[in-house]
Amino acid sequence: MTLHLFNSLTRRVERFAPLDPARVTMYLCGPTVYNFVHIGNARGPVVFDVLSGLLRRRYGGLAYARNITDIDDKINNAASEQGVPIATITDKFAAAYLEDMDALGVRRPDLQPTATGHVSHIIAMIARLIESGHAYEAEGHVLFSVASFDGYGKLSRRDPEEMLAGARVEVAPYKRDPGDFVLWKPSTGDLPGWDSPWSYGRPGWHIECSAMAQAHLGETIDIHAGGVDLQFPHHENEIAQSECAHGGKPFARWWLHNGMLNFGGSKMAKSVGNIQRVHDLVRAYPPEALRLALLSAQYRQPLEWSDALIEQSIRTLDRLYGTLRDLADVPASPAIPVEVDAALDDDLNTPAVLAEIARIAGEARKAEAPQERARLKGELLGAGLAMGLLQQAPADWFARGAADDDDARIQLLIDERNAAKKSRDFARADAIREDLLGQGILLEDTAQGVRWRRA
Repeated sequence: MTLHLFNSLTRRVERFAPLDPARVTMYLCGPTVYNFVHIGNARGPVVFDVLSGLLRRRYGGLAYARNITDIDDKINNAASEQGVPIATITDKFAAAYLEDMDALGVRRPDLQPTATGHVSHIIAMIARLIESGHAYEAEGHVLFSVASFDGYGKLSRRDPEEMLAGARVEVAPYKRDPGDFVLWKPSTGDLPGWDSPWSYGRPGWHIECSAMAQAHLGETIDIHAGGVDLQFPHHENEIAQSECAHGGKPFARWWLHNGMLNFGGSKMAKSVGNIQRVHDLVRAYPPEALRLALLSAQYRQPLEWSDALIEQSIRTLDRLYGTLRDLADVPASPAIPVEVDAALDDDLNTPAVLAEIARIAGEARKAEAPQERARLKGELLGAGLAMGLLQQAPADWFARGAADDDDARIQLLIDERNAAKKSRDFARADAIREDLLGQGILLEDTAQGVRWRRA
């Protein structure tokens, strides 16, 4: 079997072949640690966790890096607002991120580089860009000259005027061109900073990933992954600065982009305010159900997130774990079916895998011969293993739903109702009230807030 992946750079599904089969290299853009992440931020880590498992089975050697961005103006602002050192913010939310991903069954990558740990690499890369004429110093800043790279725009397929209009471009008199982006900027006051040939300052966002990827995976990597919202400007800028710093060598051979989560009719985003935090969701619902929900659509397509999707995922796992519970006396070892690997080889077709899992479970429930029951149980466990599902004991799955978890789930729905009312989405607010009423939960709106009780 041969893995085929959609390459955003070429806009084609292509047969995947690593540069070195003994060491496949993959880089995933990780979080900026200034707050808890929302469930939309978890789609990439979950999807590419499935891919990392497939690559390890297929090739054996995988160097998988997922970075932590711990230098950023959002972090600086959060620290300033709370009156705490910047490390207090980054340490807290980096730990929370790992805890949340652990809960979703996302295996930790081989490498978790931080931006603060690679400032010397960043400075060295910027120096090479200046020396080669692709970057310039201006008033303590260093900027990348977009006009110096003929390939700029080849990932997003946008023309320069469109890119300039669509980007958050900082207007500054020291720029040679409005589209030039910052590689280094000066720091003042209590902002974090490092000594450099240009100023006491800190790196820009884009150069951080380029330097970390090069330091751990080399000048050309097999796979670079991330959300489609990062395609421009972040990934476009990574390509430009990396290829210019490395003498024109390709930066990444495959670019994989997962689609966004939509919630309440628009893309889930902090700026919109329509988010559900992973930290809350894993306490309100079985985390395995959240993982299943994130894998329920093909990864490149948008996914509509809803309470109904979560509840459907819970019911699906109830049936599957019920099947495994009925087969508890059947000895079997996980065996990944050929059909499952074939579906994953088809650009990570997780919906096809889930359909195969349902088919296997259906046959297992009907099977009577001991040998057939053992084979199907092994295939069900193996198919689940390929997706990071069905790996706990059925008794543990059905033991969920303690009172504290149920209370947290109810409060999450109340919070969502409050947000809907605030945004004047009264239809959604009324629907949540009716949903809770159907569960025997009565809401009372008071001057002090919403109170609830069980009928």
